[in-house]
Amino acid sequence: MSKTIIVSNRLPVKVLKNENGELLYKPSEGGLATGLGSIYKKGNNLWVGWPGRFFKNKDKKKEARAKLESQNMKPVFLTQEEITLYYEGFSNETLWPNFHYFNQYALYRKSYWDAYEKVNKKFCNEILDELNPGDRVWVHDYQLMLVPQMIREKKPDVSVGFFLHIPFPSFEVFRLLPWRRQLLDGVLGSDLIGFHTYDDMRHFLSAVSRICYISNHHGQIQKDRRTVVTDSFPIGIDYDKYANQAAHPDTLSREVEYRTSLGDQKLILSIDRLDYSKGIPARLQIFDIFLKNYPQYQGKVSLMMVVVPSRDSVEKYKHLKEEVDLLVGRINGKYGTVNWTPIHYFYRSFPIEDLSAFYRMADVAMVTPMRDGMNLVCKEYVASKLDQKGVLILSEMAGASKELSDAIIVNPNDKHQVVDAIYRALTMTEEEQKKHISIMQKTLKKFNIHHWVSLFLGKLDDVTRKRDELATKVVDKKTQTSILKAYQAKNKRMLFLDYDGTLVSFDSDPQAVKPGKELLKILKKLSENPKNQVVIISGRDKTTLESWLGHLPVDFIAEHGVWLKDKAGEWYMAEGLDNSWKDEIRDILDIYVNKTPGSFIEEKDYSLVWHYRKVETGLGELRAREIISHLKYLAVNMNLQVLEGNKVVEIKNIEVNKGKAASKWVSNYKPEFIMALGDDWTDEDTFKALPDEAYTIKVGDIHSAAKYSVESPEVVVRFLSLLN
Repeated sequence: MSKTIIVSNRLPVKVLKNENGELLYKPSEGGLATGLGSIYKKGNNLWVGWPGRFFKNKDKKKEARAKLESQNMKPVFLTQEEITLYYEGFSNETLWPNFHYFNQYALYRKSYWDAYEKVNKKFCNEILDELNPGDRVWVHDYQLMLVPQMIREKKPDVSVGFFLHIPFPSFEVFRLLPWRRQLLDGVLGSDLIGFHTYDDMRHFLSAVSRICYISNHHGQIQKDRRTVVTDSFPIGIDYDKYANQAAHPDTLSREVEYRTSLGDQKLILSIDRLDYSKGIPARLQIFDIFLKNYPQYQGKVSLMMVVVPSRDSVEKYKHLKEEVDLLVGRINGKYGTVNWTPIHYFYRSFPIEDLSAFYRMADVAMVTPMRDGMNLVCKEYVASKLDQKGVLILSEMAGASKELSDAIIVNPNDKHQVVDAIYRALTMTEEEQKKHISIMQKTLKKFNIHHWVSLFLGKLDDVTRKRDELATKVVDKKTQTSILKAYQAKNKRMLFLDYDGTLVSFDSDPQAVKPGKELLKILKKLSENPKNQVVIISGRDKTTLESWLGHLPVDFIAEHGVWLKDKAGEWYMAEGLDNSWKDEIRDILDIYVNKTPGSFIEEKDYSLVWHYRKVETGLGELRAREIISHLKYLAVNMNLQVLEGNKVVEIKNIEVNKGKAASKWVSNYKPEFIMALGDDWTDEDTFKALPDEAYTIKVGDIHSAAKYSVESPEVVVRFLSLLN
């Protein structure tokens, strides 16, 4: 029975040790553990991760493994050095600051990278030990970005999903990482890559385009003859858990106790982990400005600030803690009275009962990180508002702002805007509060953590199913022998050969790919065999094909089927074609040439081609999208077809395609053996038009209407040499 393997840096249980040396297993309160709990606890499913503890004692290590494995968890044990270099080092001192736009804190140390590779390999090996055909693997977050490709190298057919829980930075920021290409290649081992927001996805696609030189089509990337799908899946919370907790008697009694202690105060709530990305000092400065600008609220409003300890032994976090302590003391000293404390500051974590009481009490929640992947505190606050009274001030830099548009959205760097937002929140009518909270609650109820899990895994299954349905059979030695046997058994054979990308590799200069001596020798031998009819079927113009290959006894289908010629005859044109449209379309393409350095127009007899192989990566793809969009409606009215090829956009008559021309050749000559090779989607027309018994081979991508695939033009040339 197939299973789901969840992989994350941490297991959903933390292994602790009590004062007697006994091991304790504390479940994680995190949203991910809650959402995926329903998955990994079922059947033979599994969660692979670090148990959060370094083990010196072998017996304790063995005991922990047995206990965790009995609960469908497989521990990855790390050494103290690995924890320091991989987790605290590369993950949190290299990737974390870079991905959150704090590059001044990023450390680029080779020892960190080496440990990161080593630990990712260790995770991969644990997964491979458990992996069976039909299983699916879901890898989580920035600590394990190399794992998908490592798995793919060992198990090419496995279904792998990856989800990034932090922001993905813009290309200009991401490119600063010395190991940027390796990280992208690692993640691209996945079938499906998920992000919290469309912006994160867009940044990732841009980085892939600019660093790996791979463009995308509607978020789909062709990599290593596979299709990698990217999409945004905003993570939710367990809405019912927080709503039910807010109604629990324990929560209500704590709320009464805390309200009595605070007195008649308006309460602003702030809950964060200690981290520079959360903008805690800026939030304190904003509260200072608010009390100064609106003195009428002095004595009437307090800020309850909960800061959860995090890595405070690290120097920059230690300095951050000192800065926060200093600001809290300064503001309390500046404004506080015997009866009123402006800021109630807690540097510790609280159980969910206390947090729920804080959520219920708070008139305003201020969630203003400088950069955050999602931020679930704001969602927990909204879910806890059973009376729907309360206001959420939310940073536009948090992923949650894309969903919770009924919050007061602010730029955390604009302190005076946030000050005004606090005033607006404190003066908002109950009717308006209820309206906004109600709308946000409906969103959070629907898009909860369980919806997120089922959406991602459903999409992963869909992507894998489509991949398997469209996958061609790779031409291995056995297949090669079978095709050669069929070829040799027939006396009347027809070979359809595309040129660019099939017989020769692409080049930035379309005229720089003349056939070499080896290719010409192979084509000569094939075409001179009386049993063979070789048809060069290409998008190239007839003049170029004639000059390069005209001395050979081959047939030609040029410009996708506009011009036709058999080896004994003259060139003739397909019937019913008209090129009166070219002047109007050329004028449009000229506009794009003038504003896109490196692009140019190639004019064929009955088509126009806009080339952008020499254009800056990213800009060419953008212009191609613009051209296609610009010509979409014109093309329909003028009976034209707009084709997107490899770094080209071609406009031609709709009646013309390679499939129609190939069908005509087959109908006229009635061969006993047919083989067609092509590399792009214009060749798909050929594959679809040929009889079922034809041998159709796609060069490059394995997803095709063709029956078989080969990796590259070099493989094609070697294969053709065997036919002689």
